[in-house]
Amino acid sequence: GGNSESDLIELAYSLEKKSEHPLAKAIVNYSQSKNISSFDVTDFSALPGNGLCAKTGERSLFGGNLKFIEQKSKVPENVRQVAERLSNEGKTPLFFASDGELIGIIAVADSPKPESRDAVKELQNMGMKVIMLTGDNERTAAAVGRYAGVDEVIAGVLPDGKEEAVKNLKSHGKVIMVGDGINDAPALTRADIGIAIGAGTDIAIDAADVVLMKSKLSDVPAAIKLSRATLRNIHENLFWAFIYNVIGIPLAAGVWIPLFNWQLNPMFGAAAMSLSSCCVVLNSLRLNLFNPNKPAKTLKRRKQTNENKTDMVLKYEKNETEDSTDMEKTLKIEGMMCAHCEARVKKSLEAIDGVKSADVSHEKGTAEIKLSKDVSDDILKKAVEDQGYKVI
Repeated sequence: GGNSESDLIELAYSLEKKSEHPLAKAIVNYSQSKNISSFDVTDFSALPGNGLCAKTGERSLFGGNLKFIEQKSKVPENVRQVAERLSNEGKTPLFFASDGELIGIIAVADSPKPESRDAVKELQNMGMKVIMLTGDNERTAAAVGRYAGVDEVIAGVLPDGKEEAVKNLKSHGKVIMVGDGINDAPALTRADIGIAIGAGTDIAIDAADVVLMKSKLSDVPAAIKLSRATLRNIHENLFWAFIYNVIGIPLAAGVWIPLFNWQLNPMFGAAAMSLSSCCVVLNSLRLNLFNPNKPAKTLKRRKQTNENKTDMVLKYEKNETEDSTDMEKTLKIEGMMCAHCEARVKKSLEAIDGVKSADVSHEKGTAEIKLSKDVSDDILKKAVEDQGYKVI
């Protein structure tokens, strides 16, 4: 309509600054970086799974998902098409309206770090399978995954789900988990090797085995290459430490005197021990010449069935021996607007006895539930509605 971009951002900032939702923080951070002003609001209310509402003077303000805003203002068809395009790009469209008039849309999305693609490619060249695990919605995760070039993406996973994913992967081989948040801490502890981003939370750093001080994802393959080079160097040092003893000890014990009359001169023993130490020290110093940022030689990745397969990060792999006779139910749910809404519903459903797993999608408005035994529809419905959403 006749609203400007500054009008939209000012309204959104004034409304979202009172919210603790991660999507709200993105708008607040953007507005502050652009020095956008805001106005005071009253009667602020957050409606779970829908959006926000407040007043400024006699003016009513609303922000939230499409279904919520449709109840407050008319949404033209061309705007719906824009929102659908944004969703397909992996972004979350947030609608804002005032007094029955649609002001505009702000799309929020996770942006990959510039070096992500190169880091993923390097790990793949090293023979690893790279899988992204996230609590975000499927479309956003898929868009980021395509950009980064990861092998697989699993979205909408809670913290305990991440730990379970790592646990399942460990049955196939070694697992490296890379994370930076509180939600990643259980998985970092569960993995064979936990790597924390230096700029991450304290609990993630405490849970990890390795901390990347520069917070660059490209340091992950560098750390692995340096570790491999160090281990190879240790094996070489063990050779130099033992080879002189393998040769010298039989001589010193007189094993060869009856056969060849070979004897060990004390001077040879002293020289051998000195040379052994020199070889070990010089070989260790070679690590100073090692360049961990040098591109790795491309290795053929091992098959899934190989017990020695090394996986980078994360995936929830379905157990092939899973009982195929499990019951399944699908709930249609109104009010979910983002991955965090999905997580609340998923956690609530999976807390019910008899529920093995719940695949929740705010895009589809559904919760696909796998049951190990029969669970009443009323129990499932109550669990969802207790979180503020409507089962239809």
